[in-house]
Amino acid sequence: MQNKIQVKSVEKRENALIFCAENTELCVEELKARSHVLVDSDNLSFLYILENETSFIYVSIPHTCWEELKHAMQNDEKMFVRIQDVEIELEQMKEELDYLIENIEGNANYGEKLVNEVERVFL
Repeated sequence: MQNKIQVKSVEKRENALIFCAENTELCVEELKARSHVLVDSDNLSFLYILENETSFIYVSIPHTCWEELKHAMQNDEKMFVRIQDVEIELEQMKEELDYLIENIEGNANYGEKLVNEVERVFL
């Protein structure tokens, strides 16, 4: 089973940011927000965790979408991922990212490329 969904583009809606994800074979209706974000240093991405009854699914938000992400965070906009025309709110996204960004700043454990990109965009 595929456990990673790649965000391909971003759409802006009034007071919301929509991450448009690639098509997947997953039963999207069963997915729920886990309210947790990880880092993929190798791919310069944030990974928002969704879950169903049997597994975790990672929504990969690449650095190419971070400028829009920063804008949404600054404006307290809700964030969603759209998969197969189903939108799932990425609950606690801003709080999770605020915490991660604070921890990534100057922290070589995340890798130089990721630290540099996070600092360039968010700090």
